[in-house]
Amino acid sequence: SAAMKQTKGLEGDKMSIIKFEFNPKVGIDNPALTLTEDTDGEGVGEPRFYLLTKENTETFGFCLHEELVCPGHIIRQIEMGGVAQRRGLQDGDRLLQVNGHFVDDMDHLRVVQKIKASGNQVLLAVLDGDSYEAAKSLGRDLSQMLPDDIRPRLCHVTRDKSGFGFSVSCPEGTKATFQLSVLQDGPADRAGVPPGSWLLELNGDSVKSYSHTQLTRKLKQSGNKVTLLVASSAVEEFYRLRGLRVTAALADTSRLPFKVRELHLVKGPAGYGFLLKEDDCSSGGVGQFLWDVDAGLPAEQAGMKEGDRVLAVNGESIEGLDHEQTVDRIRAREDQVTLLVIDPAADEFYHSVGV
Repeated sequence: SAAMKQTKGLEGDKMSIIKFEFNPKVGIDNPALTLTEDTDGEGVGEPRFYLLTKENTETFGFCLHEELVCPGHIIRQIEMGGVAQRRGLQDGDRLLQVNGHFVDDMDHLRVVQKIKASGNQVLLAVLDGDSYEAAKSLGRDLSQMLPDDIRPRLCHVTRDKSGFGFSVSCPEGTKATFQLSVLQDGPADRAGVPPGSWLLELNGDSVKSYSHTQLTRKLKQSGNKVTLLVASSAVEEFYRLRGLRVTAALADTSRLPFKVRELHLVKGPAGYGFLLKEDDCSSGGVGQFLWDVDAGLPAEQAGMKEGDRVLAVNGESIEGLDHEQTVDRIRAREDQVTLLVIDPAADEFYHSVGV
């Protein structure tokens, strides 16, 4: 529409919106769960939370708009029968949070990329349009309307001579509910496991069906390293009260030893010094990989390694792009490019734990 802001979009000069098409194959195993919208006398309701889940070939079924006449990141064009519509998203809702990150003050394209980077599952917090505009007019800090931290945590613990540095208890009268006692300054503590947290997954597998004996056996079989998905009592309660299953896809991964790397390359007289090829990913599907890294040229000097997989080009995810489209993105700036990459070991690790 004429009221739509024209910005540099994801692919050329397009409106800065992202459309997630509806596919009827998407499941309905994760219902829409929201907070009650009781108004407080000032016309401001409460944020609502939605966990949207799809498969690789499916999409979420809504557009995200930035419009001149309406502030905020606006939910629009909700597909009838699509994931978003079935969960309860409403036209005109304002997006406040993506996977626990406050986004109302972020650049629109960055918010779009956060949703795309979520893969097949995303947790959204929204506020209805009238409440959003009322809150803005009252000068409210919208971030204060949301919980401080609703993300579980992924922690990779390496055993030392004292063990993993945590013990597991199962509160009396409960089943498959495991709480962790953490040894101060032990391996688990150093890996970021919060004391008193609840264990949700072990090495990428849910512990929901485990007995205490089975869990103990699994820990012994893990060797010297174990990856835990844990949640503090507050985070566990947040999801439990809404009937939502916490998964690794929603986790804070900042404490993991496996990192993505950002490489900034400035083209030299002989070019960048690498080849890009399309190949199968260990996680399924295809990806764009870096090969034939020439010694002494910009790619090697920037830290590129053969076998690295490209995740983003110049700050934009290449999820869903084919080889030619990725090459075009790399060539978009004549003499320089910034690549976000991940090495094979880290790539395999994240796949194994469901991220």
